[in-house]
Amino acid sequence: MRIITLHCDYIKFKPLKKALKQPEELSEEKKEEIEIKECLVVLTAVEKPDTINLVTELVKNIEEIAKQVNAKKIVLYPYAHLSSNLSSPDIAQAVLEKAEQELKKAKYEVTKAPFGYYKEFELKCKGHPLSELSRTIGEREIEGKETKSKIQETEKYDYKQLLREISRSKLDTTKLKDNDHRILGQKLKLFSFNEVAPGMVFWHNNGLVIYNELINYWRELHKKADYQEISTPQVMDNKLWKISGHWEKYKENIFITNYEDRSFAVKPMNCPGAMLVYKSEQRSYKELPLRFAELGIVHRQELSGVLAGLFRAIKFTQDDAHIFCNEDQIESEIKDIISMIDEVYKKFNFTYHVELSTRPEKRIGSEATWNKSEKALEDVLKKNKIKYKVNNGDGAFYGPKIDFHIKDSLDRTWQCATIQLDFSMPERFELKYIDKDNKEKQPIVIHRVIYGSIERFIGILLEHLNGNLPLWLSPIQIRVINFTDRNTKACEKLVKELKELIPNIRIDTDLASVPLSGKIRDAEMQKINYIIVIGDKEEKSKKIAVRQRGSNKISQATIEKFIKQIQQEIQERK
Repeated sequence: MRIITLHCDYIKFKPLKKALKQPEELSEEKKEEIEIKECLVVLTAVEKPDTINLVTELVKNIEEIAKQVNAKKIVLYPYAHLSSNLSSPDIAQAVLEKAEQELKKAKYEVTKAPFGYYKEFELKCKGHPLSELSRTIGEREIEGKETKSKIQETEKYDYKQLLREISRSKLDTTKLKDNDHRILGQKLKLFSFNEVAPGMVFWHNNGLVIYNELINYWRELHKKADYQEISTPQVMDNKLWKISGHWEKYKENIFITNYEDRSFAVKPMNCPGAMLVYKSEQRSYKELPLRFAELGIVHRQELSGVLAGLFRAIKFTQDDAHIFCNEDQIESEIKDIISMIDEVYKKFNFTYHVELSTRPEKRIGSEATWNKSEKALEDVLKKNKIKYKVNNGDGAFYGPKIDFHIKDSLDRTWQCATIQLDFSMPERFELKYIDKDNKEKQPIVIHRVIYGSIERFIGILLEHLNGNLPLWLSPIQIRVINFTDRNTKACEKLVKELKELIPNIRIDTDLASVPLSGKIRDAEMQKINYIIVIGDKEEKSKKIAVRQRGSNKISQATIEKFIKQIQQEIQERK
């Protein structure tokens, strides 16, 4: 059995038509749209090995999570997409009905979504660390028990069969919109996915250009803001994750491995590594604020049914930063972070709204600490005249946070950037610095991301712009096309000249002996920013014919003027 629990502000759902010949019978009330507010939604897939006996363990898991997020309302939602190994409808329905009964006995307000129907649903998931959890029921790891897989070596194997099994997966586009980032990624040769690594991106050259350019921009901003870039290991002893609290909170989503009788975790977060870098030497108050930035690759276990291209992945890169400071520096540091976030989002023409998430029911730290940290965040927002909404009870278990929700061209909102104030992890890791009075004091940590996940940000950006990336991000910025074969040498000469005059320009040619209209159409489909056509007229006048993406207008320009325009556009990242 597989479940995903979503702590939601609300969920709305409505049955549309029968998915089974004999679905459950519905009252007139249940045929209409139902809305449940402030609830824990449990997406549930009952699988072939499952029986009614698993209900006890299912209910135990749901109760455990509900208590952690202080949810009183439970929505049981049958969701077949989580598994390709589903049980019979009779067993699945019986399991859900039994779970409903048991949860009601435990004094929860339970709503079971209609079984055996195609349904539309809409939900708003909260943004705290426990808001999205996936679990497998019936195959739980037993704490303290070590298991080792036995690898049986065979002399022969059918490598051709293995090759067929790992062949590139075909993207099913039947349910995707034309501007879906997965379709754009395929058309523009940006990235692909393969079942040998579920939820992990295979970046192609064109996609890696976008990825690297976003990182170059990020590095420039952080160097200017006096951040030190660090890099921490991918795999670390589970002792570290027990100290940080992630072992308790995220164990179900952590990849675990063993080495020389020690249990290791593939890192799901970058924070603990940054704590160890800080702790590696004695620190002085003169070093504060100490800003560590890390483009950290993390891995988180997710059920295959929820993976969604770049939007929901198992492996992704977080543009993390951890700022170690004292209380007097909190306000100015957060103000600077907000300015950086604003600068980045304006660069991509994103609008956004801000939410202040306060102390959750299940938390660590004293009330005095929470009062102080919440006030610090609120004061910054008020002093900078930033409009915000209070999201009560949605903070991280170790501290409150400011979340930034960007809006794209499709009117969707995405929570990307976040700023979190943390008094807890420095205490757990016993972080210290020597103050001016020569006494040891504990720093405060500000956690923050701007892109959030670089992969996800690229997906959002591709759909927001329908693949029409600005010049500085485009994998192919310029394409030079010959009018006829006799103009080929002039095209090759121009490409060589542009490469010499504009360092790192991304330029190619289409010199095929096919009609000009077809070559221009192909360049437009590839979303290339500038198309240069050279014919006899251009060779004679020493000018070039330039066509900008999306425009039917062709302008004549000197090479010098075009180069100046391109250099300025790239330099200013317009």
